[in-house]
Amino acid sequence: MNTISKQIQESIELKSKILNDPSMLKLIDEIIQIISTAFKQNKKVLFCGNGGSAADAQHLAAEFSGRYYYDRPPLYAEALHVNSSYMTAVANDYSFEMVYARMIEAMASENDILIALSTSGNSSNVIKAAETARNKKMIVISFTGDTGGKLKSISNYLVNIPSNDTPRIQECHMLIGHIICKEVEEIMFPKK
Repeated sequence: MNTISKQIQESIELKSKILNDPSMLKLIDEIIQIISTAFKQNKKVLFCGNGGSAADAQHLAAEFSGRYYYDRPPLYAEALHVNSSYMTAVANDYSFEMVYARMIEAMASENDILIALSTSGNSSNVIKAAETARNKKMIVISFTGDTGGKLKSISNYLVNIPSNDTPRIQECHMLIGHIICKEVEEIMFPKK
């Protein structure tokens, strides 16, 4: 099998594991309900991550705040890394570990949601964000790889993809993220 086919096959096999895991499917449904409830209560959904996970965070926030499948009112969702002046100032004046935590401290309220993306579950700035979110009585939903890392113990909900392969984990994060966006959009704005 050439390397291209091998990578596609690995992606299919990992997604098949998720498809055939009733507890994972139940968890995804639960998260859909939690996010829908938060939006119905005019709560915010905030995202954070690093590198590819930051790109995924920004992508998913845009699906909520813009649109997914059809025109409808925007939902308050934001990726916390998009203000480069803020990010560089806080990283310089405090530490990179604090970049998300300070933003959460400033803008989040009780029962808002933090979606923390980290394939290892051990990114220090994402952990600090989750800790700050828990202190503010936010709901923390973490998307990680197999073990959940340090995020496991500070998350209300953990979507831990059963893999240690970063690209495959991120592909599954986006698949599940897109499923959540579609289902939440339909709950919030049912088609007539």
